[in-house]
Amino acid sequence: MAKYYVTIARQFGSLGRPIARELSEMLGIEYYDRDIVEAASRELNMPVSVIHSEEEKSVKSNFLNMLFPLGTDSIDKQDKIFEAQKKIITDFAEKDSAIFVGRCADYILRDYPNVLNIYIYAPENERYLNCVNALKMSPKEAKKMMEEVDRAREQYWHRYAGHSPADFESTHLMINSSLFGIHDTAKILADIVKDRFL
Repeated sequence: MAKYYVTIARQFGSLGRPIARELSEMLGIEYYDRDIVEAASRELNMPVSVIHSEEEKSVKSNFLNMLFPLGTDSIDKQDKIFEAQKKIITDFAEKDSAIFVGRCADYILRDYPNVLNIYIYAPENERYLNCVNALKMSPKEAKKMMEEVDRAREQYWHRYAGHSPADFESTHLMINSSLFGIHDTAKILADIVKDRFL
């Protein structure tokens, strides 16, 4: 059977990670998320905390690029992290079918056959409730994280992929997780993947 790949981009608080985990169980394939960060940490000999803080920093600024045309230490570090994660994602993809969460996997695997790019989103209030109830954040922290993480992901995608995580040209399927919950969203996606690839 030919290998296939599912990439998942998501809004913060839309529960994309637990959906990806359930989807991997339903399909019987691996899903990679923090594993990519941990592998990059080992390859670059950087603490995981540094990878996390660098990989989605705000870096897309025409003014910044004009001011530092040869880059800055932080931008150089982010580029090294992206290249390491790109290699790790393609290495995992060579092994077997898999689900990849975030990190521009849709862009990295754009020339691979049998790829389904999914974007998981939810209304702001639903994401806020998920942050407070499921992720146990304070109300203030939830609002701050929703705004900052989504902005950072948007800028990360624009810098390395040249488009938004929810770009219509590169996303095959968008789903509102608040309509179905974790299990049923994963089940709907599993049925689509099976129909498409199996």
